[in-house]
Amino acid sequence: MIRLALPAIMQMREAMTRRDVPISSLRHGQLIVMTAALHSTALQKHGGLQRGRTGMGLASLPASDKHGRAGFQGTATPTEKVSSMKRILLATTALAFAATGAHAADTFVFGTNWLAQPEHGGFYQSVADGTYEACGLDVEIQQGGPQVNNRALLLAGRIDAHMGGNMLEAFSAVEQDIPVVVVAASFQKEPQVLMTHPDQGFDSFEALKEADEFILGDQGFQSYYQWMITEFGFDASKRVPYTFNPAPFIANPRSVQQGYITSEPFAVEREGGFVPNLFLVADFGFDTYSTTIEVMQATIDEKPDAVTCFVEGSIKGWYNYLYGDNAAANELIQADNPDMSDEQIAFSINKLKEYGIVDSGDTETLGIGAMTDERMQSFYEKMVSAGVAAEGIDISASYTLDYVNQGLGLDLKP
Repeated sequence: MIRLALPAIMQMREAMTRRDVPISSLRHGQLIVMTAALHSTALQKHGGLQRGRTGMGLASLPASDKHGRAGFQGTATPTEKVSSMKRILLATTALAFAATGAHAADTFVFGTNWLAQPEHGGFYQSVADGTYEACGLDVEIQQGGPQVNNRALLLAGRIDAHMGGNMLEAFSAVEQDIPVVVVAASFQKEPQVLMTHPDQGFDSFEALKEADEFILGDQGFQSYYQWMITEFGFDASKRVPYTFNPAPFIANPRSVQQGYITSEPFAVEREGGFVPNLFLVADFGFDTYSTTIEVMQATIDEKPDAVTCFVEGSIKGWYNYLYGDNAAANELIQADNPDMSDEQIAFSINKLKEYGIVDSGDTETLGIGAMTDERMQSFYEKMVSAGVAAEGIDISASYTLDYVNQGLGLDLKP
């Protein structure tokens, strides 16, 4: 007979019902003892089920929780008690078996860099259609936002992987001796775009230099605009801060505004009533990869199979999201971010395809997620010349090609 001190039983019962303690995190022995303890409790309480809600064990479930699962409540008849007791015995045994089974999926937390949106679609796709689960991962997408710093959580070991921006972040990490490694590039092109009013003479990239002002955020001004100054002779004095409000741009036909190719142009069309000219900075030589998947070196060392599953699952997810049935993924996106409209989703997906953000260039032969040493070196040299990145960084430490460039998913593209 298994005997366990009352505090230990209570502690494990609490663990069984707490949402923030995954059953998979408990050791096999703990689950066996916990199951026995719950069996014993069910047998001892009036020969069957506990009455009412006691705050411990399975009896603490409400009549119906937010997932619609039936709970236990009220006073049971003797027959009902026996039937309920059997259900508890079966449920706890099944729970212990499932949690310790060889095929249980491992939890893998991926933090994004903003609120849920189609630009994250490939990841939501593989959650929705079971691609991650098929290779052994229970992926939880933890969305970012204005008050969330998921990259800090990555460095602290609180999440398994993070959605990076462009490669400047990764180069900076190497410079600071932070062991962050980019394992795939979801976007072949940085989605940053410069917008102008039509019929104002700003119909070419070179002509943008004649604009009266450039409405740019700090990151854009400190990165690609510095490159534009060095490479093309743009004027730093014309920069005015971007407040994430398109009204100043709409009101000034001789201005240029930054944006994400999938987002700000949509807002301008709706609020300004015109279709802006779009200049994707990537198409003019700002050749960084973007929306990267980055992990800590320790994760690669300790959980290489999980990294492989996540990267390969994400690659497949992007093919299925762009070229297959993405309805379930979009439902998940809208569940996480209710402000994301159907119209915005359709616009974003169209722009991702039209401008080859995810699938273009090297991906046509190497597959989505592709990266090359030559492209990394090209971008780094441009950033050094522009004074954006320091010289002497060992950029090879910022990424690995071990998980990409294998042509995975090419068969999923129509």
